[in-house]
Amino acid sequence: MGILIVDDAVFVRADISRKLKQNDFTVLGEAGDGLEAIEKYQELKPSVVLMDITMPKMDGVTAIKEIKKIDPNAKIIVCSAMGQESFVMKAIQAGAKSYIIKPYKTERLIEEIIKVQLHQ
Repeated sequence: MGILIVDDAVFVRADISRKLKQNDFTVLGEAGDGLEAIEKYQELKPSVVLMDITMPKMDGVTAIKEIKKIDPNAKIIVCSAMGQESFVMKAIQAGAKSYIIKPYKTERLIEEIIKVQLHQ
């Protein structure tokens, strides 16, 4: 199972990547904005995408819509900060399969990845 991590904060991507690798997940790549996320999705073909909402160049909701055009079966989990609930709902409407509110525990992240992966 390969994962693409999308977040504009380098330290957040590094932290998520480290936690996932410690739990035997494969991190295929990282992206710092929505445009890069679309490029990396096409290039890497991850099984799950962890997508932030608020990013430069292209926000997460728009990136989700674009990725879903490329692959209607894309499995995207939104990882968003508190106070962005309305954006989370827009992300779900755009095609995200699940969401996690930051900050979150590693166990919760892993549960969501497995849940989304199992529900074809």
